[in-house]
Amino acid sequence: MFSDKENVNVLTSLLVVYGVRHAVVCPGSRNAPIVHNLDACGDIRCYPVTDERSAGFYAMGLCQVLCEPVVVCITSGTALLNLCPAVAEAFYQHIPLVVVSADRPNRWINQLDGQTLPQAGTFGSFVRCSVSLPESCDEEEHWYCNRMLNEAMIACMQGSRGPVHINVPIAESLYTFNVKQLPKERKICFLSDLDIRPSSIQYIKPLQTALQTARRPLIVIGQAKPSAIAACTVDWLTSRKHVVLHEALSVGEREACLEETMHLVGGKENFLPDFILYVGDVLVSKRVKQFLRSAKHASCWIVNPEGCVHDTFKNLQGVVQARPNDILMSINSDGNEDWFNRWEAVRQKALEHRLDFQPDYSNMLAVKFLEERLAKDDTVPIVHYANSISVRLGCIYAWHHIYCNRGVNGIEGSLSTAGGYSLATNERVYCVIGDLSFFYDQNALWNQNLKSNLRILLLNNHGGEIFGKFEGLRQSSVRNKMVMAKHSATAEGICQENNIRYYSADDPVSLEKHMETLTSEHSDRPILLEVFTDCEEDLRVYKEYFNTL
Repeated sequence: MFSDKENVNVLTSLLVVYGVRHAVVCPGSRNAPIVHNLDACGDIRCYPVTDERSAGFYAMGLCQVLCEPVVVCITSGTALLNLCPAVAEAFYQHIPLVVVSADRPNRWINQLDGQTLPQAGTFGSFVRCSVSLPESCDEEEHWYCNRMLNEAMIACMQGSRGPVHINVPIAESLYTFNVKQLPKERKICFLSDLDIRPSSIQYIKPLQTALQTARRPLIVIGQAKPSAIAACTVDWLTSRKHVVLHEALSVGEREACLEETMHLVGGKENFLPDFILYVGDVLVSKRVKQFLRSAKHASCWIVNPEGCVHDTFKNLQGVVQARPNDILMSINSDGNEDWFNRWEAVRQKALEHRLDFQPDYSNMLAVKFLEERLAKDDTVPIVHYANSISVRLGCIYAWHHIYCNRGVNGIEGSLSTAGGYSLATNERVYCVIGDLSFFYDQNALWNQNLKSNLRILLLNNHGGEIFGKFEGLRQSSVRNKMVMAKHSATAEGICQENNIRYYSADDPVSLEKHMETLTSEHSDRPILLEVFTDCEEDLRVYKEYFNTL
């Protein structure tokens, strides 16, 4: 029988799955459920050592001989601090020492409760990964607990190896052992050519096998640098009947129509994949993430050069440490033609709608005019889109790779980033930005470095349109003033102060006229076109675009 603490049972199950066979255990009350489980599971041999200082080095010695992860388990309080010398030594010797510390519930930290101190992060830079498990485990927390433990065990064995710290808060009562069997836990496979001697493409055979046996595979590409994933790679994959979902932030010079495609797909189960290969970073589309998170039985693999665990869709089965384009080009099997045609029919419908839809005067029309003008030039443009509605409009109309501070940023820094980019090139650099983002970052124009190649399309509808999408927010008295941040500011004075040519538009005729100036006229200083629209009208046009698909 095992402990009734679910986080302890998840931990025990995954330690066994990862091949842990030895544990040095120290006496204590708080860690008794963990020690009991380690002994009861039958797969791990336990060695009792009373002195924690000595226990850490005992575990390290076992690691040196076995060349595999070994657990050292201690109770709460200062017991953990006694492991510091062994952990530091293990770090510099690249030894996979797994420190498992029992902890008091987080709510009692620094509340004058005995043997209670902040244990999470105790070892700082001397461990390769430090996690603190949730105490209770509903479905979401169970996934979180599983994911963190996988991250810790992968970090322990990754590359040259090293120690990790797993902190386990345990509330009383401590001594109930009534669970008949451990849960069956997901192990995230980790593949790297560093683990193969000599290096060979054979190291990704488990990934290739999973792809080849899938009937409904998807390849999903998140944000990437322009040179990371070539458009010809995606063309080659689609020629082999592989379904590839991407945005303008990931692959340039291809029609993406991802948000429109997902709107048409909706929640239809016959579009759910059984395999997902995810490369690149963040996706703008919430629809994609929500849809793929519903594919609970899909096998998902992620590829990145760092070998990081990013369980974006909550169904990750494997991590490949490699350059994404190399892995995509190594795919040597054809996709399912019926599955491909199902997705392609929807994508073509989305593309036709985008071409046919004629927006009324709005910020959508402004972005459409800009992208149509840029398409007339012979070169691929450099365009930075700010966050919120700007990048969403860019994802609709951009036919090239676009830049966006999509990693973690909100409204800050988009104009400054575009300005910095313009300093290192003689090509024109465009920045499409909403009013809140612009005025927040207006000091990007307050310096002596600006060059004439910087062109700014400012979409000013006097507030944060993105927040207008939420119908429930309309019931709040703070919606306009405090959430959408309604204002009456314009950029004209800012441009005068900073020697920037200023133009404005408030109807289709002036918009088209000044868009010509913004995109074609040579200038000895930066140019800004401020397009004034109505926030509610912008939102109506944006919704109409999707509602008429």
